[in-house]
Amino acid sequence: MALIVQKFGGTSVGSIERIRAVAERIMKTRELGHELVIVVSAIAGETDRLVQLANELSPKPNPREFDVLLSTGEQVSIALLSIALLDRGCPSRSYTGAQVHIRTDSVHNKARILGINSSKIRTDLEAGNVVVVAGFQGMDEMGNITTLGRGGSDTTAVALAAALKANECQIYTDVDGVYTADPRIVPDARRIDKVTVEEMLEMASSGAKVMQNRAVEFAGKYSVPLRLLSSFQEGPGTLVCYEENMQHSAVSSVVCNRDEAKLVIFGVPDQPGIAASILGPISEAHIEVDMIIQTLGGDGIIDLAFTVHKRDFSQAFSILKTVANTLDARGVRSDEFVAKLSLVGIGMRSHAGVATKMFQVLGQEGINIHLISTSEIKVSVIIDEKCLERGVRALHTAFGLGTETTLAVESCQK
Repeated sequence: MALIVQKFGGTSVGSIERIRAVAERIMKTRELGHELVIVVSAIAGETDRLVQLANELSPKPNPREFDVLLSTGEQVSIALLSIALLDRGCPSRSYTGAQVHIRTDSVHNKARILGINSSKIRTDLEAGNVVVVAGFQGMDEMGNITTLGRGGSDTTAVALAAALKANECQIYTDVDGVYTADPRIVPDARRIDKVTVEEMLEMASSGAKVMQNRAVEFAGKYSVPLRLLSSFQEGPGTLVCYEENMQHSAVSSVVCNRDEAKLVIFGVPDQPGIAASILGPISEAHIEVDMIIQTLGGDGIIDLAFTVHKRDFSQAFSILKTVANTLDARGVRSDEFVAKLSLVGIGMRSHAGVATKMFQVLGQEGINIHLISTSEIKVSVIIDEKCLERGVRALHTAFGLGTETTLAVESCQK
């Protein structure tokens, strides 16, 4: 018998029939003798509906009240799923994040989990119940409801798995695992059997929608066994591994992200601490900066370019204009019509020339590169959004990712 945490996304519970199907899947797993904790997202489209309602009342809803509103979506899902389980004779108890003491910081709309008191869940499991927990939410030390940002239910599931020392955390979505590229863009993209936690983190942070990057961080930090599966078809999914002694090609996947916006402040003094002066106010507004490039402009000045998520663009642009005035900068530029294109692969550590080949392929396609960023196992570029799909297909073909030989074939153990 194992303790398993299963997370079901919004499309998995997108209708009454799908909720019934999830209940049947849960019962089949329970019949094998496993203890189950289920984390559920809001019904597909419900969070967007709630956001729209708030925006009709205010262009900038109060963050605390906004979280109170958004958290209701998951409360509906957990109640409906528990009703479905109980109707089938399966003992079940549903809880909000606050009820199971998921403690967070006080950053509304993108809070971080600080701790979980798992005693209530353990008591229910010992009583034979399937425990259904609302994803995406928690409570700060002052008793305020908080939400974890888009994809936050993944983080809830992994954090619960870590707190409960679960045997496995299974993330169910509308796709059957991690692919070499977005199958909607590249028809011959293939499912990857196994990825390392490092690769999964780079993929998630680069824009892959399969998992929230904070969830992958949690999984890596606490060595949570993680598997990505489909709610709509049987299969092994993709296993996130903790061993690297696998055979790897140079590149495992091509990842794209349309949710990027570029900001540039130019003509600021080239002196110690200037980058902190520019990015400090951005950070204080809890806006995450992705790629950062500093270039010399001559005459003792520099230009600094960086990217943020599109949802944070307006706020970041306003802050940057204020900073520019303070520093007597020559100006600020912005571009919302850009996208990030990344190559990810742990095999880059032992394969030279990946970045060069990437730049050559994009050059042959007539795609101009705005910004470049690299890590040990990733190369990312910012390009015009209109060129994104062409670039993804060209790189997928150039690195042979549509062939079986590129996939890891060695066993992978925690």
